[in-house]
Formats: sequence, C-alpha cells, structure tokens
Amino acid sequence: MIEWTTVVLRIAIAALCGGLVGIERERKEWAAGLRTHMMVCVGSCLAMIVSTYGFEEVRGTEHVSVDPSRVAAQVVSGIGFIGAGTILFLRNEIIRGLTTAAGLWTVSAVGLAAGGGMYFAAFVTTLTILFILMGLKPIGKIFFKPNHHQVIKVKAEAGQELFTTLQQILQDKGVMISYVSTEKKSKDVVIYLKIKPLNAEQDMLSLIQQIQLLPAVKDIVWHENRT
Repeated sequence: MIEWTTVVLRIAIAALCGGLVGIERERKEWAAGLRTHMMVCVGSCLAMIVSTYGFEEVRGTEHVSVDPSRVAAQVVSGIGFIGAGTILFLRNEIIRGLTTAAGLWTVSAVGLAAGGGMYFAAFVTTLTILFILMGLKPIGKIFFKPNHHQVIKVKAEAGQELFTTLQQILQDKGVMISYVSTEKKSKDVVIYLKIKPLNAEQDMLSLIQQIQLLPAVKDIVWHENRT
C-alpha cells in the first residue's frame, strides 16, 4: 500500500496547483474560483490514488479483473458536468465561461498527474495554465483588438419605444452595434446590445449612466464578452 506521507504530499501538491489557477479565476470574479479549482484538483488526485492503489486487496484474486485506470478515466468525462455549469450562453454569439470550463478540465488532469506521482508534469502544466490565462491576455488584446466587443443588457418596461432611443444614444457616442437581440419577460423586455467598446473606460461609464437615466430603464448590465 502507498505510504500515508506520500498520500499527503500528493494531495497537498494537487491543492497547491489547483489553488494557483483558482486564484487567477477568483480575481476575475468567476463563479468557479479558488475553492472550486482546488476541490476539482484534489478530488481528481484522490480518484487517481484510489484507482491505482485502492484495489490492492482484491488484485490477483481468482475470477477478479481489475483495471487500475477505470476510476481515473471517469474524471476526464465527469468533470464536463462541472465545466458545463460555468458556461453561460446568454444569447446568440454571446457566450461566457469557456476558458473557465477548459481550466477546470485541465486542472482535473493536473490532479490526476499529482495523484499518479508525476509532480514535475503537474507543476509544469500549472505554470503553463497560468501563462495562458495571464501572459497571453495582453498579447491577445493587441492582435485581436478589432474583434473585441462588449455586451450591454438593458431591462426596461415593455411597450416602450426604447430601442430607437438607445440607437440614437449609441450613434451620438459613435458606438457601432454589431448584434441586437430582444427577449420578453413578463411585463418587461430585455435588450442585448453587442457593441464595439469605446476607447476610454470613462466614456463607456458615461454611456451607461446616460442609458440608466432613461425613464423606462429598470436595470442595465455591462460586461465584456470574455471567456
């Protein structure tokens, strides 16, 4: 059987690696943050340990066939249920949470590596994940800035000719609308506007405040269409 000190070491490494990735997601205020990533990584580590050493007593028993990879293999597919919960499909072409879902799936693999004693692979993968999440973002803003956009979600009273007013406000600010969608909810209407962001954040805040002053507007949410 595996020594208890080895079990503690592997679970601690899994918690550390999952925590490092979780901190990056936590500071972005995603639902799957520090604790979620740590739990996924530690759980995957334990699943790997159980898969490898948990059936030693029955291994070699007559008429008993044990596949040590079976338990660990279920982590790869099972983690998809958690990842799916972090993906928000707001409207057409407005999807958030894909990177977080991919991060959870990758963190589960890090946990499997730590549970299997592949410490170097676990740490290298963790550092690679952090580089992808943090290091590539400034580069992405430079090369993919023309494709960058933001989403404004406006909740207002139904029956009001609000869209024409919104269109005029955005036109006065020089904002291009790339996608519009509406959704009726009880006595209210929700308008989704996908726009090219303004150059300065202060200008964007000024635009939001101007929309909030409209009498029919009940609520407004502004966010980047990030993953």
